[in-house]
Parts: sequence; C-alpha cells; structure tokens
Amino acid sequence: MAEWTDAERKAILGLWGKISVDEIGPQALARLLIVSPWTQRYFSAFGNLSSASAIMGNPKVAAHGKVVMVGLEKAIKNMDNIKDAYKQLSMMHSEKLHVDPENFRLLAECITVCVAAKFGPSVFTADVQEAWQKFLAAIVFALGKQYQ
Repeated sequence: MAEWTDAERKAILGLWGKISVDEIGPQALARLLIVSPWTQRYFSAFGNLSSASAIMGNPKVAAHGKVVMVGLEKAIKNMDNIKDAYKQLSMMHSEKLHVDPENFRLLAECITVCVAAKFGPSVFTADVQEAWQKFLAAIVFALGKQYQ
C-alpha cells in the first residue's frame, strides 16, 4: 500500500481534474501500440493495427484507451487501497487475458508522456510528475499483483 503525503494527494487530484480521458486515453494506448508493437498481440480483435496512422485512426483503440483512463478513476477514489480496488482487474488480466505485466508499466509510461506533452512544465512540474509516477507505479503494482 502506498503512503501519500498531503502534497502528493493534492498534486495527483489536481492533475486528474485537468485530464480529459477522451483525449489522453486514446493517445496513450495508441502510443503504446506504436512504440511497443509486441503489445498489439493483446488487441488482435481491434482490426487494422498495421501502421501508426491505422492505430491512431482505429476507433477500437480510442474506445479502449478511454476505458483505461476511466479505470484510473478507481485508483483516484481508492488511493489508500489501490491493491484491493484492482484485485478483480488484476485477476482478469492475469488469468483470462494472460497479459504480460510489463505492459502495465509501459502503458503507464505512455500515459505520463501524453500528460506531460498536454500540460507542459507549467502544470506538469517535477513535483507533480513525481507524485503522478508514484501513483501510476502503485496501479502497475496492483495490476501485477496476481502474477506474484
């Protein structure tokens, strides 16, 4: 379980309040599929993923990117118990989908890149980045818990 300072909570909640899941989610998932093409194997039902432009224009990628970001809200609402909040999702990804848990870390990095690009250093300061990455690391750990 992650321990949060008041400053970290404020930074995470403040940043989350600015994020558009409709924008960041599709961008982050598309970026994952482009820069880490081996992750595409989990999305074979999504249709054409043959090029960066195909991925960026794929409505299933965009929709699932939004689902991922909406899923982060569960962690926002359960910051003191992220591991339990993600238990069922972790089980589904490990037992049913057999997703390599390293992909959660890669997606977290893509989310961070997209958020940083959107807000720049005036909003996404070093302190905000530190808290945000700690938050995403807690989610990655929780999602990978069933693999341990």
